Amino acid sequence: MAEDTNFGRRQDPPIQNDKATVRLPMLLGVTLAGGMLIGATFFGGAKSVNTIGRGYTKYKEILQLIENNYVDTVNTDDLVDYSITKMLEKLDPHTAYMNPDEAVAARSQLEGGFDGIGVEFNIYKDTVYVVAPLAGGPSETAGIRSGDKILKVNETSLTGGKVDNGSVFQALRGKKGTEVRLTILSKGEKAPKVVTVTRDRIPTYSVDASYMIDAKTGYIKVNRFSETTYEEFRTALGQLKQQGMTQLMLDLRNNPGGYMDRATSLADELIDGNKLLVYTNGKDTRYDRQTFAKIAGQFEHGPVVVLIDEGSASASEIVAGALQDHDRALIVGRRSFGKGLVQMPVQLSDGSELRLTISRYYTPSGRSIQKPYVLGHESEYEHELEARSKRGEYFIADSIKNDPKLKFKTDNGRVVYGGGGITPDYFIPRDTTWQTAYLGQLYGKNIIREYALEYAADNRKMLEKLPFAEFNKTVNFGDEQMAQLVKDATAQGIKFNEKEFARSKKYIQAQVKAYVARYTYQRNNRSGQNNEFYRVMSEADETYRKAITLFDRARQLERGETLSSAKK
Repeated sequence: MAEDTNFGRRQDPPIQNDKATVRLPMLLGVTLAGGMLIGATFFGGAKSVNTIGRGYTKYKEILQLIENNYVDTVNTDDLVDYSITKMLEKLDPHTAYMNPDEAVAARSQLEGGFDGIGVEFNIYKDTVYVVAPLAGGPSETAGIRSGDKILKVNETSLTGGKVDNGSVFQALRGKKGTEVRLTILSKGEKAPKVVTVTRDRIPTYSVDASYMIDAKTGYIKVNRFSETTYEEFRTALGQLKQQGMTQLMLDLRNNPGGYMDRATSLADELIDGNKLLVYTNGKDTRYDRQTFAKIAGQFEHGPVVVLIDEGSASASEIVAGALQDHDRALIVGRRSFGKGLVQMPVQLSDGSELRLTISRYYTPSGRSIQKPYVLGHESEYEHELEARSKRGEYFIADSIKNDPKLKFKTDNGRVVYGGGGITPDYFIPRDTTWQTAYLGQLYGKNIIREYALEYAADNRKMLEKLPFAEFNKTVNFGDEQMAQLVKDATAQGIKFNEKEFARSKKYIQAQVKAYVARYTYQRNNRSGQNNEFYRVMSEADETYRKAITLFDRARQLERGETLSSAKK
């Protein structure tokens, strides 16, 4: 934890790109914030005051009757929160109410930082371990190192079965400038020591990795669209161009979204002229807007491949949709989540927050990519990704069932579909060959990370002498190291399964090596990126490896040439 931290042969209907065609049922994707609109004027008028007044009076009367006459003592604040939550269930699945604590936690996911001591921690065997002090942060300055155990924070014990992520967050975070005393036990030491750390503003990052795959191919992975995403992306893009990048792989897999304006700004760096990037449409025309490309972007020409999957939602889909509609990028992977609603965050008087759906967004061709839902059937919506799996969509391209009534065309006349996520131009199935129950148990008890952490600590002097390129060539984890990892797992109550271990072995080896690389090299990285981790794991990433071979197709798009069948 971070401290934040081949279509059917039937006659198809005519293709239409008008806006009215795409007004589908509302819905959203992630509570995180995907597709949030900021900076708009909210609740400017007094519409429907008489209508809602009667309901308000009735509600107030009932609360007063409960407060004054109900047989037992009740917490009316809890009743209000519950009633609001149930009321919002009559709207779309993504309009949401959050109490003050939940609101703070949700906002922190999209802010550019938080106040704390700057460590990534892990809870293992009821003990809090420092995975890594954040580069340049107060913990690193105070001498805290990877592998240290945090036993106490001031007078609060952090050992025992009651320790969880929430209690650790609460103990470690605090106002910038305040001091906190940590009782630390370092590896190899017999006695703990007390270290005083002054809390500071800790930056958070949304660009996980940015590096050159080869002499001409750059790679950027964006994990969400937060306050700082555009500036991080712009910096990364510029640095890669300086290193000779002439083609780009943009990884938006498992990116749940975020601020819409950051997404359009990112797309503007890749799309030329004044082309439409996205537009929104709602009941109140104040929230209807069109966003166009307006700057001379750093990479408006050159092949682009964009990776998406079922975890790519909202703002990620805005980027992928704009690039696909303008034939600017080859979209690769699996169908995205399908969230096409815009939320307005409204902070209420007590610090709680309402995230109200105010409009739908549409890609430049006129597609709404919001997947359908039925009011009163929330569980079906919540389990829609599971339904995809059951019908084989993650493994067979022809299992993707697009609505033939929702056909649209890109700038060059390619057919694309609305009504349920972005369908990739080139399908790559999910690789599950290495997924086993045994591996799941290793994850459940943090065996892989802990083994890697101990290895990195025990071999620190040797590893520090190795440039990463040499590390990547020479350091490997063979049968001897795997036997020790299995021994550690058995000691933690995980029964060895030889057949499942054999299936997962190569992936486990890659994970161990990637974590060792992270613990060894990330401390020298002031940008918050995990380049070494992702470089190592790319060898076990089938989507990544296949995508590297597809830049000729992306180049075809740029030239306006017809692509051969993308469903492979």
